[in-house]
Amino acid sequence: MSEARVWRKSSYSGATEDDNCVEVSLLSEALVRDSKSPATGVLSFGVSAWESFVQGLR
Repeated sequence: MSEARVWRKSSYSGATEDDNCVEVSLLSEALVRDSKSPATGVLSFGVSAWESFVQGLR
């Protein structure tokens, strides 16, 4: 049985539907997608690579 994906919107997103933003879902890999067009595809990263990326932003 596979786990259901939960998508989280970036905290840097604007308040309206027209603002650009990304969503991320973390399970066995980190998936990133455009929240305004989620069906167009995702970028996939290893969780450790994603954590390193986020840590580098801080």
